[in-house]
Amino acid sequence: MTFIPYARQSISSDDIRRVSEALTGERITQGPLAEQFAEAVAGYCGARYAVPVSNGSMGLIAACQAAGIGPGDRVWTTPNTYVATANAALHCGAEIDFVDIDPHSYNLSPAALRDKLVKAERLGRLPKAVIPVHFAGRLCDMAELAALAARYGFILIEDACHALGGSYQGDKIGSCRHSDMAVFSFHPTKSITTGEGGMVLTNDSGLYHRLLACANQGIERDAGRLQNEPAGPWYYEQQSLGFNMRLTEMQAALGLDQLQRLDQLVDRRRVLARRYGALLASSGLDCPAMQEADESSWHLYVIQYDFEQHGINKKRMVEQLAQAGIGVQVHYIPVHTQPYFQGLGFVWGDFPVSEAYYRAALSLPLYPDLTEQQQDRVVAEVNRLLN
Repeated sequence: MTFIPYARQSISSDDIRRVSEALTGERITQGPLAEQFAEAVAGYCGARYAVPVSNGSMGLIAACQAAGIGPGDRVWTTPNTYVATANAALHCGAEIDFVDIDPHSYNLSPAALRDKLVKAERLGRLPKAVIPVHFAGRLCDMAELAALAARYGFILIEDACHALGGSYQGDKIGSCRHSDMAVFSFHPTKSITTGEGGMVLTNDSGLYHRLLACANQGIERDAGRLQNEPAGPWYYEQQSLGFNMRLTEMQAALGLDQLQRLDQLVDRRRVLARRYGALLASSGLDCPAMQEADESSWHLYVIQYDFEQHGINKKRMVEQLAQAGIGVQVHYIPVHTQPYFQGLGFVWGDFPVSEAYYRAALSLPLYPDLTEQQQDRVVAEVNRLLN
């Protein structure tokens, strides 16, 4: 019996050939292929600039640093995300807080954000940045969030790590039409992969140059941006504190080849998501609705089920599915309930919608190479255990 994971990469023979060719090139650290990959992703998304980075987590840190976030600043995000989203602000020395989610989209709630901003303005504690997350590839209401950003003066950074290939109001996610920056991840579970890797997109030239510097130890080599007269062609200046976030040429080669198949890979995810909806229509599960106006990238397929009310132990069910050769996962444990964040003063009960979502959430297998026969097997086993 073949094990069905909840997610896995899709690698073609062309991908392998492109990586092998990159290994025989003159450079294997970041070079012209990484630049080509950045330009290709920016072109696909309709953004002016893109900066490749070593992973999505570092991309979030780069975005926060480029935005000038530091000690004394406040950053808000959603509890329903991977911890990296919140950690990015903390790594920059800022204070983190959360905004509860919408119970239908599982994304940061614009209504809850509006209410929190009204109170924060009264107290003189408005955020410097808000980081909405396109959770599972489902798209945040970016126009509404952008209107709030304009009204209250905060920077808007899209955590789009789940969303490459999605579209919002006719624009590709990553266009930054409604935000200052957008961050992608190329982890193996994402729309396309470079193994590890990520990218930050923006339409602002100032942010772009700060992102470049942050990803390369704060170093500037552009003669037009140096503070001193260059001593020679070798000359460079460290003008800020940065990191080594560089993407290798092998990763970029893989990304370039994967990008050619991006729409095909995402379309396959959409087909499987629709099929799950049809197969599970009478199961009693709360399945994610298809977004009609906007196109999700369907990074995850998360069902909701009141396990406690039905007397089902979710932990035991996950174990039984694993024994049957089916891998499922839970996305996500609310960030504010993690021990580290409870040490910052957060407690269970702070964000009840996120907590209720977590108790009922289960991510079913979804990836482009999942076959219909495997999907039928997943559905049959889930129905068996629920009934």
